[in-house]
Amino acid sequence: MTEQAAFPRAGFLRRLAAIIYDALVALAVFMVAGILITVLLIILLENGVLDKNGYQHSMEVIGHSRTLSTLIFSWGVIWTVGFFLWFWRNGGQTIGMRAWRLRLFSTNDKPMGYGRALLRLVCSLGGLGTLLVLVDIKNKQSLQDRLAQTEMLVLTKDANHHKSWKNL
Repeated sequence: MTEQAAFPRAGFLRRLAAIIYDALVALAVFMVAGILITVLLIILLENGVLDKNGYQHSMEVIGHSRTLSTLIFSWGVIWTVGFFLWFWRNGGQTIGMRAWRLRLFSTNDKPMGYGRALLRLVCSLGGLGTLLVLVDIKNKQSLQDRLAQTEMLVLTKDANHHKSWKNL
């Protein structure tokens, strides 16, 4: 019997609570990434590295440039996706999952790599894939769990402590 067999699969409400928690953290990551690249663009515009195209203020340039707006948005998305991928790959828990004692485990012998974590993120459909847990009462598997061959387990308080991770 494996260590993870001792833990039950997570139900919908616990997953939903972790999703809400992580959504707030992901929003903060997105906003900070956006602020940092915006400050960098302002510095580049004010120092003449980038052309202001006739605008007086840097924020006018950014506001009227589809390219720069898309760059800022894309940069935030990359950091937000990176947030989930890094936490799932390194420890199997995001901040919200840790708060609700949830951890991601593989249902096969393959380790959780970045490609598999990305597959899981895309298949989650922004959290909508978790609705499958409401239908799949017996197995409690979300769409992203099924497609990425993972499972979300509820840890005990002791197992949730980072010092216990090497034993899981």
